[in-house]
Amino acid sequence: MPMNEGDDRLPLVLLHGLTFDRRQWDPVRRELAEIDPVRQVLAVDLPGHGDSPRRHSYRMAEVAEVVHDQVTAAGLADPVVVGHSVGAVVATTYAARYPVRGVVNLDQILLPGPFGAAVRQAEPTLRGPQWRQVWDRMLAGMGIESLPADAREIVARATDPRPDLLLGYWDEILHGSDEEIAAERGRALRSIGERAIPYRWVTSAEPPARYRAWLTDALPDVTVTVLPGSHFPHLAQPATIARLLATG
Repeated sequence: MPMNEGDDRLPLVLLHGLTFDRRQWDPVRRELAEIDPVRQVLAVDLPGHGDSPRRHSYRMAEVAEVVHDQVTAAGLADPVVVGHSVGAVVATTYAARYPVRGVVNLDQILLPGPFGAAVRQAEPTLRGPQWRQVWDRMLAGMGIESLPADAREIVARATDPRPDLLLGYWDEILHGSDEEIAAERGRALRSIGERAIPYRWVTSAEPPARYRAWLTDALPDVTVTVLPGSHFPHLAQPATIARLLATG
């Protein structure tokens, strides 16, 4: 969408979750087209997903750099970066390094915690022929069954799980300690806060008190929105997410 003269709406950059692609944003984009039709919206395929080329490494800083190249190529300046799941880790990393005017994190805790422990325990399986069992177990806990039928179809269709993606995007979990990851992500959040960049976390459940304390210590002005339901709020409630993005 071309830039509109005099339009002060901030462009949106939409980053999907692991193994999925930009088609996951179709319901939100349709809603935005109704309520905010002149907004610039760029939904990208993260490296190794959809039409984006595969890479030998998918470390967060490298992925953020590739996203920045796509944002620059699209002629966007100072966007609001919206990320779902691992896309929210990319969005947070991106915002710590490049000019943005806001970050929206859809249902992603930024510390490894129990998830990191599960990934490390599953590493031998991920490197073997039964790797898909690990991913299927994780999908089973994402509340997909509660989604509307058309949303379940998007989850099933707009995805291409592969062991290179899982191992690549989880590389920092597999090869870094919880303390190292917490320090790195804390630095990213403090960088965002020091530049007074609004940060909203939309979570499907009330966050653990210990995590909320860590988050607000690193980013005191964070806005936390609890939207109960699936791990896929943009598919479960696309109109709600679209309104949040249009007014946020």
